[in-house]
Amino acid sequence: MASAMVLLLLLQLFSSFFFFTSPSMAALVQQQPLRLKYHNGALLNGTVTVNLIWYGKFTPTQRSIVVDFLQSLNSPKIAAPSVASWWKTTGKYHGGAGAPTVVVGKQFLDENYSHGKSLKNANIIYLAAKGGHANGAVNLVLTAKDVAVDGFCRSRCGSHGSTRGAARFAYAWVGNSETQCPGYCAWPFHQPVYGPQTPPLVAPNGDVGVDGMVISLATVLAGTVTNPYNNGYFQGPAAAPLEAVTACPGVFGSGAYPGYAGSVLTDKSSGGSYNARAVNGRKYLLPAMWDPQTAQCSTLV
Repeated sequence: MASAMVLLLLLQLFSSFFFFTSPSMAALVQQQPLRLKYHNGALLNGTVTVNLIWYGKFTPTQRSIVVDFLQSLNSPKIAAPSVASWWKTTGKYHGGAGAPTVVVGKQFLDENYSHGKSLKNANIIYLAAKGGHANGAVNLVLTAKDVAVDGFCRSRCGSHGSTRGAARFAYAWVGNSETQCPGYCAWPFHQPVYGPQTPPLVAPNGDVGVDGMVISLATVLAGTVTNPYNNGYFQGPAAAPLEAVTACPGVFGSGAYPGYAGSVLTDKSSGGSYNARAVNGRKYLLPAMWDPQTAQCSTLV
């Protein structure tokens, strides 16, 4: 199974905190620009339909936070910085063919936990198959806060991969970490488990778990379209690659350093921290994405 593991907080915390000293000392070290290698595989271009499989109990508001994010990826009328301007960076991969047009497809509700509350990877793939096997589609499984998944909170906050054979399809999974590990998968909306204990940011939509899911979703979705079948853009081992967003751990705004998400915007009415505007008046905090044209991690603010 081709899978790109999302090591959001493990990468943000472990690799950063243990190898970082201070901003001034880091500036003395001239690092070579990171470059993600293209492995000559197919990318997801054109129209990409995202089918949603909601596993467990989500409120209508929680579902709307995720759907509004997806519908904002190709909404150019929203004033910058916007979700659409963040998504445009994916269009710079593979010769700048343009960012894929994301369409929200079918939605499936599994509120009765048909596979129980402890899932293995095989369960995730089985659930993802409910979305069908359409070429160019992504079947996204979202698990509720009371659902455990193999590796969740230990080595990943979400993942993506693809099946093999004639019925090959791309899939992704993201979990709600609110009650299981917000210090790993919902940072910077929760204090980290390790490292500097700076005050957490306020979740822009008032839901630490789901706003954290959006960060993970942005990560796996960018990885899916630029490395859908494990032979696209990545650096390092194919089993645990650095991809479009995981190559830029812990960066959300300019001036970011380990333990500090960077300079972001604050909503005056709610106090929520964000860097991207979206449809229906929503705001999101999105992670930096590696820009293949500049070979740097690009932020919106």
